[in-house]
Amino acid sequence: MAYSGLRHGGVGSSSRPGHGFKGPASSVEYLGREMLEMQLRDGKPGVDDEKDIEQDVTDGSSAEAGRIIATTIRGRNGLPKQSVTYIAEHVVGTGSFGVVYQAKCRETGEIVAIKKVLQDKRYKNRELQIMHMLDHPNIVGLKHYFFSTTARDELYLNLVLEYVPETVNRIARQYNRMNQRMPLIYVKLYTYQTCRALAYIHNCVGICHRDIKPQNVLVNPHTHQLKICDFGSAKVLVKGEPNISYICSRYYRAPELIFGATEYTTAIDLWSTGCVMAELLLGQPLFPGESGVDQLVEIIKVLGTPTREEIKCMNPNYTEFKFPQIKAHPWHKVFQKRLPPEAVDLVSRFLQYSPNLRCTAMEACMHPFFDELRDPNTRLPNGRPLPPLFNFRSQELNGIPPEAVERLVPEHARRQSLFMALRT
Repeated sequence: MAYSGLRHGGVGSSSRPGHGFKGPASSVEYLGREMLEMQLRDGKPGVDDEKDIEQDVTDGSSAEAGRIIATTIRGRNGLPKQSVTYIAEHVVGTGSFGVVYQAKCRETGEIVAIKKVLQDKRYKNRELQIMHMLDHPNIVGLKHYFFSTTARDELYLNLVLEYVPETVNRIARQYNRMNQRMPLIYVKLYTYQTCRALAYIHNCVGICHRDIKPQNVLVNPHTHQLKICDFGSAKVLVKGEPNISYICSRYYRAPELIFGATEYTTAIDLWSTGCVMAELLLGQPLFPGESGVDQLVEIIKVLGTPTREEIKCMNPNYTEFKFPQIKAHPWHKVFQKRLPPEAVDLVSRFLQYSPNLRCTAMEACMHPFFDELRDPNTRLPNGRPLPPLFNFRSQELNGIPPEAVERLVPEHARRQSLFMALRT
């Protein structure tokens, strides 16, 4: 499991991966030379070299392993505080943010993940504030939190999170190692549940995640229920208030961020989702840029040169338009294999230069690509039922037209929810 925010790399990306397609060499080289002199957001020096590590296997030799943590938690419903003891078992993720380790509650035997981050005493922790706001089946749950100090008087915040054993990144790497493509049913399940989680945080809470990538998408390998994690970069976006543009891991970074936009929208999460979906279909990152500028080169090789109007949509303050003209690469050539047209269509709806033209998360949930998930006869490859996909709460459906709700919630799910309501 990775509750870390890995700074770059994608599925199996220990080095720069190849593409599923090649553009004309001369035009691509020319594009790269031209853009080296462009004023684009290339990030802070060295930041992308601060890789977080998602560990496949750990030997328990970390300083955290075996450590016993005793703390108290507030009692629920007016009950007194309870003493809780955690035994750290092994590290599951590390990086510039801190460390995440798997731990076991001595009193109950429950396995949890504890994310330990250095806390500036002058400020409140934004991730903690955001985690308190979230309650959704496709978002990792915060159980409670506590603070700890070191001998050097450093203050650490410890977020106790529900433990989910796998990530989309690691599952995809397993298929890569076997030289296989991920089954399409899993691509549908993971993309749909990601979109449902994003629809909730965007519409119900007003939060932008700002770091969607395979490493931040957790999966239960038995049920294939998905949960988004790592809200360390998340923020409530307020119209008119500027935000930093150097956000989101590079392969999944929306083009408006590369153009230095500071008044972007939650549409950056949908671009990232499109990149993840394309990566699962291809078996490798779609846009494996080696720098901010190179990232835009990779995008242009697929989508073609953005028009002046598209650049204005991405960043109205960007005034340079000295881009060599590159034609868009047809999507069917990008994927180079037989895919359902619905899959290609959904990727193309996510990966639009103009943020306002990208489909929203809720629109994506209604896309025909996911019709198989709405079929009551669909099962996982092992014959087990699909995870819960249509247990929408009223706030998730608030403001959605009745005909759209009918599309979102298939008849068999509506009947089941009515039956459950009658029982209670």
